[in-house]
Amino acid sequence: MKAVGVIPARYASSRFPGKPLATLCGRPVVQHVYERARQSKTLARVVVATDDPRIRDAVAAFDGEVQLTGAHHPSGTDRVAEVAAGLSCEIVVNIQGDEPLIEPTMIDEAVAPFFVESNLVMGTLCRQIETEDEWQSPHVVKVVRDRRGFALYFSRAAIPYVRDKSQERRVEGKGRSGPQPSALSPQPLWYKHIGLYVYRRDFLLTFARLAPTPLEEREQLEQLRALEYGYPIRVVETKHDSIGVDTPEDLERIERMVKANELWAAGNA
Repeated sequence: MKAVGVIPARYASSRFPGKPLATLCGRPVVQHVYERARQSKTLARVVVATDDPRIRDAVAAFDGEVQLTGAHHPSGTDRVAEVAAGLSCEIVVNIQGDEPLIEPTMIDEAVAPFFVESNLVMGTLCRQIETEDEWQSPHVVKVVRDRRGFALYFSRAAIPYVRDKSQERRVEGKGRSGPQPSALSPQPLWYKHIGLYVYRRDFLLTFARLAPTPLEEREQLEQLRALEYGYPIRVVETKHDSIGVDTPEDLERIERMVKANELWAAGNA
């Protein structure tokens, strides 16, 4: 089987116009995402999907593969589906174009089950929540899984809710506490959803044609459409995390992190 990564990148953004072309440590954000995705061991190709000639030209300038798509798409998934329609592969990975620090291993972890579970049509990632702030934040999407590792629900709310506080144990860390396994539940229950998606190509084309659903529209979470139509989503746990760029302030914070890490590495070389 062949897997292809597609990075949707649009210029128009209400909070940060031109985000894919914003400079991070001397290179555009989209170049960071592309180069890290290319380090994945499971992707045969990586393609940037954009509706803007400026992004197309920037990707071509660093010798990346890029495809110009229609400007009418309401979501990145629809843009990825347009590219997927012309691909000759079985698996398509939707890689967020605003996460320049994505670990290539995360892509491999999400794709891995598709090589051994022929019935899978869609997959994604999660990471254990470590702080109360993450759990309560509506900007952090939470996911609850069944015992086989399939999604039961995604929400911006703090789920699962703990009715009996005596069953909840919290562990202090860095001045804050987060939900942890209890004596009655040795496995963690609280997970952050990481928005990297793996699809069987044929299913992606079907999914993009489905009408939006009520829960999807209420939560503004596109993956709920798959659950509402009865399609299972495999959710793989990862130890890695990824930071999205939503505002210029996010970009500045990530640049400070990268530079601090480079200084640390140089000092310990």
